[in-house]
Amino acid sequence: MEALFERQNRLLALTSEAFVRQMMKDINWDARLIAIRGARGVGKTTLMLQYIKSHYSAGSRSALYCSLDSLYFTEHRLVDLAELFYKAGGKHLFLDEVHKYPSWSREVKEIYDIYPDLRIVVSGSSLLNIIHGDADLSRRCVAYSMQGLSFREFLAFFHNINIPVHPLEDVLEHAAGLCAQVNAVCRPLPLFKDYLQHGYYPYYKENQHDYFTTIEQVASFVIESELPQLCGVEASNTRKIKALLGIIATSVPFEVDISKLSTVIGVHRNTTLEYLGDLGKAGLLTLLYADLLSVKKMQKPDKIYLENPNMLYALATRPVKIGTARETFAVNQLRYGHTVEYGKQSGDFKVDGQLVFEVGGADKSYNQIADLPHSYILADDIEYPYGNKLPLWTVGMMY
Repeated sequence: MEALFERQNRLLALTSEAFVRQMMKDINWDARLIAIRGARGVGKTTLMLQYIKSHYSAGSRSALYCSLDSLYFTEHRLVDLAELFYKAGGKHLFLDEVHKYPSWSREVKEIYDIYPDLRIVVSGSSLLNIIHGDADLSRRCVAYSMQGLSFREFLAFFHNINIPVHPLEDVLEHAAGLCAQVNAVCRPLPLFKDYLQHGYYPYYKENQHDYFTTIEQVASFVIESELPQLCGVEASNTRKIKALLGIIATSVPFEVDISKLSTVIGVHRNTTLEYLGDLGKAGLLTLLYADLLSVKKMQKPDKIYLENPNMLYALATRPVKIGTARETFAVNQLRYGHTVEYGKQSGDFKVDGQLVFEVGGADKSYNQIADLPHSYILADDIEYPYGNKLPLWTVGMMY
């Protein structure tokens, strides 16, 4: 255990608190068992280390961070570490990359039951299954999903421009005030264009030259390693899943023809649907349905997007259409704390079952949504709202 504390001290020394994600405030850190799920590179590890650094004094033995893909856990069991830590006065155990430890859910449940005054935080892949692991943790665990940087967080992290959080209701009701606030400290349009390509993953700051390559490598890792490990996908089929992702990346927003997709990649229709679902859970795709209330197992999605616009620019084999990047951004940001459906004939997207959004450029007209209540245009290339036509970037201020 001493080796783990030494490693933690080194990590904490390198952890900056200059920028802290909004999620730090959103999480109820007092819960006995917390799970933080998210794609690789969104900042889960940094978030946990920042919490320890800000809530425990230097050299404290009350909190312990460890990654379960460490060599330490090839020779030691997690439950044994928890016992040593608890007996030494430990109060808060942070377990990173838990999906790399085969019996993590069973042992975390045992730790939870044996030490009722020990708080536990686990983090791992977007595919981390809290409900159907070796032990059902759903009744014990408070789960959070972590996205990449919002446009608001991008401004703070990369440009030291600090704008308060504006929930969607505030964006819609007070867009003029929000836009005045942002335009007083920066010119949002050129920064927004940069965000669409480079602003979603924090590691762009240290890895600008190879940023798109890293995104591609992360996608490959998820498909080749995490899908077989966590979803039971046969390793021999990972090339077909890569082909599936490549087709969608080149075609998004993708109007779904499952039969055609199945023929191209050479698998059965139901298998294609399973793969799409897996890619959605893994944070590589966003699957939209026209009616969430009637979605059934193995029902095909109505539209497919890549999970975020940076991934679109990294994986597309043809020049990215700005309209696609705009819609991908809108879906990604609107999904934070809200349900998003494909609009079909009523706008591009329907949010929370009642708000209708159409996405486009500065000249986008109201024709398609003129007669719909609670309808809005999210328009690129404008700095201020005009009635219900709002700057697209404003929905990037929600977290």
